[in-house]
Amino acid sequence: MKKGAASEWVPLEEIVHADVFKSEVMVWARRIGVMPKEIHIRAMKRKWASCSSSGRLTFNTELLHQSADFRTEVIVHELLHLKIPNHGTLFRALTRAYLARWRNR
Repeated sequence: MKKGAASEWVPLEEIVHADVFKSEVMVWARRIGVMPKEIHIRAMKRKWASCSSSGRLTFNTELLHQSADFRTEVIVHELLHLKIPNHGTLFRALTRAYLARWRNR
């Protein structure tokens, strides 16, 4: 079987983790007021996540095994890129505001 073939066996636990993670992304998307066109989870060598200009979010499978706090930071970061494509002052301010509100809940 080819590496990465669609018919590769994936443990049920991984599928459940991925579905829960995607639900977390959608909860944050509603809070922030954005709607990703697609959400993908796949192995990535050098990044935790990425956001395309077309609105597709891709998250590293390793993120599923990180702490909830770290996952939330990555999710918020990528979702904010749907509003602001760069890491400028406004982006950083919104990131701090959303995460501070979440931490103080």
